[in-house]
Amino acid sequence: MQPTTSYFESLLKLTRFGNLIIIGLAQFFTAAFLVDIGRVKDIYLFILSASTVCIAAAGYIINDYYDVKIDYINKPERVVIGKSIPRRYAILFHVVLSSTGILLGLYLSWKIAAINVVSVFMLWWYSNNLKRLPFVGNVAVALLTALSIFIVDVYYQTGSVLIIIYASFAFFMTLMREIIKDMEDLKGDNTFGCKTLPIIWGMRRTKIVIYSILVLFSVIVLVLNKIYEALPFHYYLTFLFVPLLILLYRLFRADTIRDFAWLSSFCKIIMLLGILSMALL
Repeated sequence: MQPTTSYFESLLKLTRFGNLIIIGLAQFFTAAFLVDIGRVKDIYLFILSASTVCIAAAGYIINDYYDVKIDYINKPERVVIGKSIPRRYAILFHVVLSSTGILLGLYLSWKIAAINVVSVFMLWWYSNNLKRLPFVGNVAVALLTALSIFIVDVYYQTGSVLIIIYASFAFFMTLMREIIKDMEDLKGDNTFGCKTLPIIWGMRRTKIVIYSILVLFSVIVLVLNKIYEALPFHYYLTFLFVPLLILLYRLFRADTIRDFAWLSSFCKIIMLLGILSMALL
């Protein structure tokens, strides 16, 4: 019988507790600084965040459920399902968390509930099929990440351009990170017949795809800012372009699993910097 503390730690590891904190923080900052500072005291914001976090946690669980064999090759130290948490319990946790997220969304509005239902389905589809296809799975996760920001505007109905800019930021940063993770996980994915970009195109061409996304992202952000005059340029210079130049340099030189793991973590740091920048608006 596994100790309770160890089981709880395994559950936190399985649901990527650190990532869940970032998701909740992103919605909190979006409501506080892009919508209205008074929203931080709104109990409905906490319900909205709780519903999003529940669905994200369920998504991490179902992803690991389908990826156990691949993870034993890529990241054996991270495998939880089948070791400290039985597979049947993992499915139970997935169902409970998904259902809780949908019900909390329904309490807020039918629109939020509908978005949550679609998100649950997309996370299952991604884990079961889409992630093994080139680029499609990457885009699906990026869209869901952007939606976790944009859903705040859906609920409060502000039509804020800043939320669109930050949702775009979340989309493109997640897209690049997901492709980098595919480069990091090349060995295990290839062993089990996945068709990710690094497998079908190779590392050099996949890097070119990331370079292209990075340039497109920068152009879109600058165009949006030029049209709507949303933010001073020094915000982008400090919180976006300098970190992106570091990312570009390290990506150009990357050729080992450790390099790609560092880049994946650095993408999360850039996303966190982006979230924190909301407080300076």
